[in-house]
Amino acid sequence: MRPLHRPEQLKLLPYVGKWLVIASLIALLAGSISAFFLLSLDQATAWREAHRWVIWLLPVAGFGVGWIYHRLGKTVDGGNNLIIDEIHEPKKVIPLRMAPLVLGGTIISHLFGASVGREGTAVQMGATLADQLTHAFRMKPEERRILLMAGMSAGFAAVFGTPLAGAVFVLEVLAIGRMRYDALFPCFVAGVVADQVCLAWGVRHTHYAIGAVVPIGFWSVLAVVAAGIVFGLVGMLFATGAHSLSAVVKRFIAYPPLRPFVGGIVVASAVYLLDAYHYIGLGIPDIVRAFQEPVAPWDFFGKLVFTIVSLGTGFKGGEVTPLFYIGATLGNALAPLLHLPFPLLAGIGFVAVFSGAANTPIATTLMAMELFGADIGPLAAIGCITAYLLSGHTGIYHAQRVGRSKYRGSIPEGLRISDLARLRKEEQRAPTKEKKETSESKTSDSP
Repeated sequence: MRPLHRPEQLKLLPYVGKWLVIASLIALLAGSISAFFLLSLDQATAWREAHRWVIWLLPVAGFGVGWIYHRLGKTVDGGNNLIIDEIHEPKKVIPLRMAPLVLGGTIISHLFGASVGREGTAVQMGATLADQLTHAFRMKPEERRILLMAGMSAGFAAVFGTPLAGAVFVLEVLAIGRMRYDALFPCFVAGVVADQVCLAWGVRHTHYAIGAVVPIGFWSVLAVVAAGIVFGLVGMLFATGAHSLSAVVKRFIAYPPLRPFVGGIVVASAVYLLDAYHYIGLGIPDIVRAFQEPVAPWDFFGKLVFTIVSLGTGFKGGEVTPLFYIGATLGNALAPLLHLPFPLLAGIGFVAVFSGAANTPIATTLMAMELFGADIGPLAAIGCITAYLLSGHTGIYHAQRVGRSKYRGSIPEGLRISDLARLRKEEQRAPTKEKKETSESKTSDSP
């Protein structure tokens, strides 16, 4: 007699139940600490804005954070890149100290006036807390990957109030052109529950109003494609600039705590001399203003430079909210040239520059719909995908892998973005080296 086989659906029920419980627990932890973080950040920002003189203490604050990381946080200094590497190649549980270190470092950075974001902090805290459950639930390496991804989703969703984008962002950010569906259910549960937990603690996210969306037509599509090209190039400029400055600073300043100290001097001096207080911190008021009225056309560049200097010299935080600022103000500036309403193009720029810098067009399209309404979806998708393509194989997360090339080429799959950049530099040096060797050969052969 042939044995009876259980239907596949019955076999999946334990999986669904297991990850429903685990993802909800992760969301409770990540949502709660993200709420504490956001409320603390509001207090720090309000105090800094009421005491502008505190910007002169930024170098000291930077040195203090750098020294603490140098003494206690060497193993977790990789931040988001460490988490991405652990998902791709699980080795050991992320030390719990990552959560308090990045939390304190980010609040101090904002309190004294660095231009940094907040997503990196929430993602790192969520993933770190999630990873502490590895031993408790006896997770296998493959399950640990899902655990980390659920923690990242919970942190991202809670800090921005975008549960769908938070889940898809993590599925998409690990490898360019390739998504992981094995973590789909845990990531969505973690994102949705973490958002609700954060709201339950009294956090209120900023509302952005874009008004009416222009109809889909030949000109509106063409105009958004043109804007998307610019958004992608600016996203590439941001990512390349931050990585390049970080490499230069590390080369010339050997002692890590001195890097943010020097960066703090540069930022504080520039803020005072240029009266550029609106370019530090998160810049939420300026982002809101970009949806309401025309802003200075150079605002996006000012925020870009201040953020590159802050992150490139070692201040803690994230890149995403500054990218929102850069994208919204750039879209506002481009709107008159492309004959589109500035709230609409500010909204598309808000997500599209982030899409180009992080290589996450699907997540950012969902984010636009969650923040601005479903009507913006088609145009936001065009802007985000165009920016994604035009940013090339660069990105703010150098541990991100190349899953599939953006265009037909010979880029090997599985390469880290940082390895790809190094290969390109070696290829550029190769022709010069060959010319030199040929020249030397001709010289030696000549009578």
